[in-house]
This record gives sequence, C-alpha cells and structure tokens, in this order.
Amino acid sequence: MATPLTLKELSKKEELFTHGHRMCAGCGAPTIVKMVLLATEYPVVAANATGCLEVSTCISEYTAWKIPWIHTAFENAAATLSGVETMYRSLKKQGKIDKDVKFIAFGGDGGTYDIGFQSLSGAMERGHDMIYICYDNGAYMNTGIQRSSATPMGADTTTCPAGSCVPGKLRPRKNLTKIMAEHNIPYAAQASPSHWMDLMKKVRKAHELPGAKFLNVISPCNRGWRSKTNDAITLSRLAVNTCYWPLYEIEEGITKVTYTPKEKLPLLDFIKPQGRFKHLFEPGNEWLLKAMQEEVDREWAKLQAAEKCGC
Repeated sequence: MATPLTLKELSKKEELFTHGHRMCAGCGAPTIVKMVLLATEYPVVAANATGCLEVSTCISEYTAWKIPWIHTAFENAAATLSGVETMYRSLKKQGKIDKDVKFIAFGGDGGTYDIGFQSLSGAMERGHDMIYICYDNGAYMNTGIQRSSATPMGADTTTCPAGSCVPGKLRPRKNLTKIMAEHNIPYAAQASPSHWMDLMKKVRKAHELPGAKFLNVISPCNRGWRSKTNDAITLSRLAVNTCYWPLYEIEEGITKVTYTPKEKLPLLDFIKPQGRFKHLFEPGNEWLLKAMQEEVDREWAKLQAAEKCGC
C-alpha cells in the first residue's frame, strides 16, 4: 500500500537523499530530489548527469544518496540509464531478478536541453521504462552561469551579458516538455517544488505507466538568479502563479492543466526579485518586458486551448 501523501506520513519514511551534501544553501535541486525519492514506493536506481547535483552530492567516498547511483558524463545520463534498464529486463526475463525496480535519471537543463538532448531523445524514442527528471535552473550554473536553451528571455548570463547593445538573452526558452511529449511517450509533465503534492503525484503516476516518461521541474538557483538564499519556494510559487512555469501533464497525448492560479499574476512579480533581470527596469528596456509578458500569455493561452480540445 502506497504511503499517503500527507506530511505526517511522509515524515515517517526513510530519506533516500540525505543531508551532508555540498549543494548551495537555498538551492532548489536537493529539495526536488528529496521530494521525488520520498514519493517513490519502489526500489530505485538513479543516473545523474554531470552538473551541480552530481558534483556536490558524491565527493570522493562521501555520498548523500542511499540508493544505487551512477555518475555519468554531462551528455549521456539517459543513454547510461537506458543500458541499465535494458540489463534489468534481461535479468528479470532470465529469472535472476524477481523484484520490480524503477529507474530515474536526473539532469540539469544544460545536460538535458542541450548537451544531453540527443541521448534523452533516443531514450524517449526507444521507450525505455524510466523517468527522466530535469531540474531546470535556467543556465549552466555549475560552470559559470552560461546561457542554455532553458534560459528565459531577458536574462543576464555570462555568455549573453546585458549591456548597452544587447539587453540579455533575446530568444524565448525552449519548450522541452512539449518536445518530449512529441516523442509519443506515455507521460510528460511540468512540476514545481512549491506545489509538492502535485510533484509527488506526478512522480507516482509516472512510475505506474510503462515506457519512457519525462518530468521538467523548475529549480531556483540563487547564485545564477541572483536572488536570496531563502526564497527558492517563493520564487517557484511565483513562477507558477505568473504562468511562466505552468503546471500540466500530457498523458497519452492528452493535455491536462493540473493547477490554475486563482489570480494570474503579472510576470514582473516573478522577475523583480531576481538580479539577473535588474537591467530590464532601466529606461529603454520596456519593450523587452512587454515581449516577455506577451510570450508567457501566449504560451498559457495555447496550453489552455490544448486542454480544452483534448489534445
């Protein structure tokens, strides 16, 4: 019987991702991993792409993981776990393993949207029975806050710096959740640590569906976002309530919005607390603020239309 998703019952479970790691204070990624593993009712094997989460949670002989955990290169977490999952199916067919084991890959947006996209796409297309979870902090935070294709429009990074000629990144972020859904996988979803029950329900649903699944989870980074160390959950919630990061799932091709804000807040509420956007409030950049809001409104309208038409 699955553990009820209540704080009281979850607090009784063993934590499979422990304290003692070296992630930055206030980072969203360890909170996400802890929630994912608390939601999981099966034995789990994890693969972890190189990145902040990997380098900070397993240093020499010390590890924060209490599950079988595989460090892979930046670009091949999905490929590595595909091989492990294939080996497991073979051993189970041979009668050498009789228990149900689940497989989860973790990667940041650099190792998922960009460098690891080819191996992720291949794993999804082949239909390996695994969940790939991207903790999306919107840049290559581990190597110096460089732009990734997950970086939002208007953001200042070290490779698209805001200056007198260019006011930060001029292109919208890649919509990877929808791209993964187009691989005809049974389940793709977006989630946020601010809405922990929604996130945990999506993890549990993904485990019960056979085949390849993808979860994209927003993961605030106070170093790269230039925000306070205690506002990861606040910023995650603002991302959801401004519809910058809508919560939805696409199951067998059918879109469902899993949370609709009672009041859709302006995008300014999400970007004002972040230093990476401070240049946008200087005279002359009003057009970019307007374009950013229009992009969010357009994507939210498209998502609502997809849910309404059942597609």
